Amino acid sequence: MGHSKYLDSLSKQEYVDLTKRLWSIQNGVCFICEHKIDLDIQPTNIDHIKPLANGGKDDISNFAVTHEHCNKSKQDADLKVAKTILRLENIVKDAESKGESPSLQHVLKAYDGAKYQFKFKVQDNKLIYSFDDIGETAILESPIFIDKLSNEKTAYIEVPLEYLYHDTELNPRGLNSSVNLLIKEFSKPNPQLQIALARIDDGEIKLFDGQHKTVAQIMLGVRRIVIRLFWDTDYDRLMATNLAAGKQLKQIAFDKSIVRQLHDSLYAVRLSRYQKDNNLQEDDFSFSEQQIVDYYKGEKGSIKTYIVNSQKNAITRSQDNKLQSYINFEGRGTELPLSYSTFEKTFLSVFINSRTILNTPINYKVEEGLNPRILEKEQAIRICNIIAEELLIDKFNDEIGTYRIENNIASGRGDNIADEHLIACRLFKEEIMYNWIKYLQLLIKNHFAYSGVMYDDENLLQQPFSMQLWENIRKFIINLRELPVWKDRSMSATIFGGKNTYDYWKSIFQTGKTPEGTAVLAAPLNVSDMIR
Repeated sequence: MGHSKYLDSLSKQEYVDLTKRLWSIQNGVCFICEHKIDLDIQPTNIDHIKPLANGGKDDISNFAVTHEHCNKSKQDADLKVAKTILRLENIVKDAESKGESPSLQHVLKAYDGAKYQFKFKVQDNKLIYSFDDIGETAILESPIFIDKLSNEKTAYIEVPLEYLYHDTELNPRGLNSSVNLLIKEFSKPNPQLQIALARIDDGEIKLFDGQHKTVAQIMLGVRRIVIRLFWDTDYDRLMATNLAAGKQLKQIAFDKSIVRQLHDSLYAVRLSRYQKDNNLQEDDFSFSEQQIVDYYKGEKGSIKTYIVNSQKNAITRSQDNKLQSYINFEGRGTELPLSYSTFEKTFLSVFINSRTILNTPINYKVEEGLNPRILEKEQAIRICNIIAEELLIDKFNDEIGTYRIENNIASGRGDNIADEHLIACRLFKEEIMYNWIKYLQLLIKNHFAYSGVMYDDENLLQQPFSMQLWENIRKFIINLRELPVWKDRSMSATIFGGKNTYDYWKSIFQTGKTPEGTAVLAAPLNVSDMIR
């Protein structure tokens, strides 16, 4: 709270009376969290709604009463902004509690949006429409613009929230912290400079670009969003264009996990088109991945990438994958132990071959439970679950996270860090994880070799694992976890003090020592010893 001459001039009783007056005006709830205030048992603060530094007045009209805790933990000096950010946090937490990735669709649901279909017609080079479902019977018109290069038709319209949806196909991105910055920016009030983009799909207006800006506006009370609307568009081309905007052109901040999701959608489109072009039913998958690649001759490389990334996405995003809850999909972060980038460079790169395109029908041996892609997915998820169960669940403390863990321990401030949390933080460092995942891969190969079973060296997960192999995998993870090095706090300032290379930890696992000769392990890592 900024220094207030008005409040300083009040006697103790006058301050109490003002608190009660504001409490009554606010219907007995905190201005920030909007939960009940019990003046008899809860400490409170009176604060300026609009900070004095931003031109707020130092009088009763600009005061509000808050919980003392809410006032201390607020995320902005402006109480209206702090309230708005907290409302968004509650929407995000509610989505996450249901195992969902928070996005525009959750905000729309919270604010009574995404309810009605959009009715329109094209006449005299104009888009004709109305919003009758919300009682607005006026017939509206917007001029149609035709892109001279792509020939796409678009119009600029203002859409009530009740008619707006999130396009989870073209843009499956979740929300990130940039929304808070946009809320602060728009509240100043500074204008939105880039208009949102949307398309009409099955009668719904689906927004596929400008999600974060739209969320910020909605949270600040905007009920109508100005958009550039596409219709009668080539979905495939729009998908490819949107993907290129994020990947090659860097116009949209698409991270790798989102690219994988979009590739998954692009592959699904190609599958559907192949079926239609060859007069096949929607449930007929008697053709192979290679046939799909050959059919789309002009984009063979892209189709191969879509197929592999579709599999990677299916593994990573599966609701059955317990490791998913510990992966940060929005960059590196510090709350979770594993970034998507690390997961891809370690687990996915080792176990999912980016070059393999199958010649067997897509529905090959589905009934027998031996379909190679399904096996690969299910067994990858099962390995992920073992890793999560033995290394993370009820062990990793997300309230502590990974931020400056080694620095805090080295400086004597790590008393609150449990050994099991430290073990998790260390084992999921990219350069460390890559190397123990390679040993896990070796364990699987050795099992097949010693069993006398023929196996595909580059696609291990496409062959069924025996119960003994599953037991060995769990034993390996448990014994890896129990190595003394992962909870040795004396190494925080040295071995774990910074980011090392893959080869650095390869040397430690193979020799027990760093490349410089410093002893780290009691003995080199041995796969046979690790499953006893």
